[in-house]
Amino acid sequence: GSLQSISFTLVIVGPLIFAGISVAIAYRAGLFNIGAEGQLAVGAITVSAIGLHATHWPGWLLIPTLVIAGALAGAIWGGIAGALKAWRGAHEVVTTIMLNWIAFYVADYLINGPLKDPNLANSTSPLPSQGTFPIISVFYNNTLGTFLPKIPTPQTYLVDVTFIFAIVALIVYWFIYARTTFGYEIRVIGQNPKAARYAGIPVRWNTFAVMAIAGAFAGLGGAFRLMGQFPYYLNGSSFSIDYVGFDAIGVALLGKTTAIGVFFAALLFGGLRQGAGLMQLNANVPSDLVFIIQALVLFSIAANFLPAIQRAWPKWLTFRRKPSLAAAGGDVAVVDLPEDKNEKSTDAVSHVDNSTEEE
Repeated sequence: GSLQSISFTLVIVGPLIFAGISVAIAYRAGLFNIGAEGQLAVGAITVSAIGLHATHWPGWLLIPTLVIAGALAGAIWGGIAGALKAWRGAHEVVTTIMLNWIAFYVADYLINGPLKDPNLANSTSPLPSQGTFPIISVFYNNTLGTFLPKIPTPQTYLVDVTFIFAIVALIVYWFIYARTTFGYEIRVIGQNPKAARYAGIPVRWNTFAVMAIAGAFAGLGGAFRLMGQFPYYLNGSSFSIDYVGFDAIGVALLGKTTAIGVFFAALLFGGLRQGAGLMQLNANVPSDLVFIIQALVLFSIAANFLPAIQRAWPKWLTFRRKPSLAAAGGDVAVVDLPEDKNEKSTDAVSHVDNSTEEE
């Protein structure tokens, strides 16, 4: 497509990368983080609450504060599920799903209550201008464009610096799991928690830490998304209907939880999401077809995990046909060998005919 269409896709790809990293790093430790959607919402609503009460702060102070606050809020939200898993044995799938709904309802209350804009329906007030990120094309024209050729009509290319920060986050994620002791420990825990415990690895602490880090990445995605995308305010249903956090599950698994894989999977899902509306508008093809394609991708991923599922399947649920002792002409009877080792038995195995013998 055109450069403008590509920029629209990259706007979606940035938050998808952050959420995909959130799911991927938890999966490396054998944990299934379904809570990226709620962690995105918590990060964004925290940024909105602080930004609207710090309108007089300078940009050099406000922007780092908002970014750190979004990451910290997501880390706390993910850390709750990690602590419940580590010290109470609560399954992370159940707790993260429950925390998603808590995040949605808390965000909805704040958006329609303390943070509501009096002139907008079901929305917060926009962030102050000094707390937002510029569009990359506008930033280029204002900096490098002073002595290099400018980009014409820069406002039509909506991709913001969130995409650049997402690439940085991928590098950080790769460094964590490939070049640090913590990354090695979570890989061992993901493959065999018992062996990790016997090796002296603090399984509980690492379980809590990896879920907190996963939440921090998702919280950053929510923060950058709000700070970088016009109109810089939250709508009451914006995080409960776009499914960025849920699409991130497919992004992480399709990318095999690797940094480069998450990047290309996010490009795929971002392109599908961006093209859905245009496909329906220009070709009269229902946009819901995109959800079918995404479901087929997830089914293909699930098929790849079938051998591992079969190995982990409980033996009492496995229906295997016992080997038959029936021979071609009847049954096989096994006769005990004689006690004398020197004595050879010629009737060790005798054939018994099923038919009745005449006396």
